[in-house]
Amino acid sequence: MLSGVLHTIGDTPLVTFDRLRPGEAFRIHGKLESFNPSGSIKDRTSLQIIEASIACGQIGPQTTVVESSSGNFGIGLAQVCLYHGLRFICVVDPKITPQNANILRAYRAELDIVTAPDPASNEFLPARLKRVRELCDSIPDSFWPNQYANLDNPAAHRATMREIVEQLGKAPDYLLCATGTTGSLRGCAEYLREIGAATKVVAVDAVGSVIFGDQPRKRLIPGHGAALVPKLLDPSLVSQVVRVTDMECVIGCHNLLEREALLAGGSSGAIVSALEKISGEIPAGADVVLLLPDRGDRYLDSIYCDVWVERNLGSPTLRSTTETKPDLHYA
Repeated sequence: MLSGVLHTIGDTPLVTFDRLRPGEAFRIHGKLESFNPSGSIKDRTSLQIIEASIACGQIGPQTTVVESSSGNFGIGLAQVCLYHGLRFICVVDPKITPQNANILRAYRAELDIVTAPDPASNEFLPARLKRVRELCDSIPDSFWPNQYANLDNPAAHRATMREIVEQLGKAPDYLLCATGTTGSLRGCAEYLREIGAATKVVAVDAVGSVIFGDQPRKRLIPGHGAALVPKLLDPSLVSQVVRVTDMECVIGCHNLLEREALLAGGSSGAIVSALEKISGEIPAGADVVLLLPDRGDRYLDSIYCDVWVERNLGSPTLRSTTETKPDLHYA
């Protein structure tokens, strides 16, 4: 019997997707990180950073944890901090969804809202990080997890990749991983390098994300891509970069839902669409693993809302209005 909810983090299932792309000569597997207790892969990162920092004395009983996040990492941190009895201040911006704000508050997080973007970039992330530094300077015994630079972030995902290898019985031929902090990408790739695997690591980035040198532009899918190049990024670990648009994220989510009955988040949809783009390059018999970060119930008012999609992305409804399911498979 497990002792405490944090012991349920990790050991998420790896499932084979037979319906996502029927007739393909390669095999597709999904690592379902939505099975973590607060609903995402960020549970792993949160647990690793907080417990490693407790172990080394950076965090004590009176420490205040301060971090910038409007989504899964904030929720994962809120859960871990609540379990350990730590005060947690989450710096957010106006783009946070009401649902995520309510989940954070339910986990007893204190929300500090940055109302204006950074003047130089017109992005909220730099402004949120500036606010984190201000709070840490003003609050005695404070700790910034700094998910964009903390090496405990990728360290958490060595276990993610080890699980995949053990569940599959070998290293996969391809691993598709979404980018944000690049922690999961780096951790998985480092583990593969250590065991001498020949896995092709595909970084799935957003159009308009600067991580791999694209020109910055407005992005609507939270948690996918970044407005700053993360300090954790190690391009030498990446075999290929595939960029997807917000609309392609939405299409990928709906494909996954229609074909595998899996309600997944925006980054998962990005990975499904990236697979579509590179499917012609994948040899017969290959094993392809999709690292799917979170579940879709936090996107019901956006990705899975026809009105939101049409208003923000200019697309007609994606939901079937007849007995025939729509063909969302795009060329």
